[in-house]
Amino acid sequence: MAGSILIVTEDEKLLDDLLRLCAAAGAEAEVAHGAPPGPGVWEGAPLVLVGDDRAGPLSRSARVSVRRAGVLLVSRDMDDPGVWQRGMGIGAEHVVLLPDGEPWLTGRIADAAEGVGRQALTVGVLGGCGGAGASTLACALAVTAARAGHRTMLVDADPLGGGLDVPLGGERAEGLRWPALAESRGRVGGVALEESLPVLHGLRVLSWDRGDSVAVPSEAVRAVLGAARRRGGVVVVDLPRWLDESVAEALSQLDLGLLVVPAELRAVAAAHRVASRTGMVLRDLRTVVRGCTGSGLAGGEIARLLGLRLAGEVPTEAGLSAAVDAGRPPGTDARSPLAQFCAGFWARAMPEGGGAPPVGGPGSVAA
Repeated sequence: MAGSILIVTEDEKLLDDLLRLCAAAGAEAEVAHGAPPGPGVWEGAPLVLVGDDRAGPLSRSARVSVRRAGVLLVSRDMDDPGVWQRGMGIGAEHVVLLPDGEPWLTGRIADAAEGVGRQALTVGVLGGCGGAGASTLACALAVTAARAGHRTMLVDADPLGGGLDVPLGGERAEGLRWPALAESRGRVGGVALEESLPVLHGLRVLSWDRGDSVAVPSEAVRAVLGAARRRGGVVVVDLPRWLDESVAEALSQLDLGLLVVPAELRAVAAAHRVASRTGMVLRDLRTVVRGCTGSGLAGGEIARLLGLRLAGEVPTEAGLSAAVDAGRPPGTDARSPLAQFCAGFWARAMPEGGGAPPVGGPGSVAA
């Protein structure tokens, strides 16, 4: 809990509404009656909800003369044009009109209660063809991000992939899998989601169980990924090559997609079809070329053929399968070519403080 939500109103009906919304969002509330909030209360609350009845007196108070973020003016009069001027008078970020604005306000309260800051940088990985190594890269990216100190969640969005907890050595680890979250709707708490998942190699993993395949509706994908992103840090999503409503929802949540393509002509032809479908949903899709050799297709040429930007080249790494079988997931060896690629990717993609969308730069990694 980042702190109590501050409610400033003398309107009893509005107060009841706001207390109800705070309870629905799982947030504690502190109510300021009469005089302006005491020293430090106005400044320290993660979110301030000001009733329209108190906007005038507050705008004349020295206590609120210094503007702060996270102030909302709440009104139940949708026909009063003066409410916008009163919102400006107290430096409100938004004017919320009830009851229409209740769903948005509940989410905003829940974000404040969770201490939500910058959203996670969310990267999706998918193969341009079968056996391209997308799941291997997704695992390595997540392991490398966690080793660098980023809050990291790895999401397995491919129900037919066998489960990403297996290469991480956590198929028996305690925690929820996708089937337990398939009925999720609306808003899922970010803290509750994070604490419910298995912890493997310093990162949280949302994978599949060993039971029958369960269809996860797009509404559940939206709710779960939204909760994961609100926790900040890094979210890596391993995606299938097909496109349905649930996959399209996952793609819409991404900041960046990486299409893994082996340096072979047939693989490029298959990847072109995947890129065409994926590009209809995902604005920023780049290619990672795997296994380039002096005699094969160059990474830059493959990117040109696909009409995508080149995110980098990953050389073939001998012994990966044997390492996984021995309990060493992809990316564990920081000196390996795969781990070095991932470390370079995060260094370019994550600005200081982390969590913002990737910024292009010179070079072959996340360029």
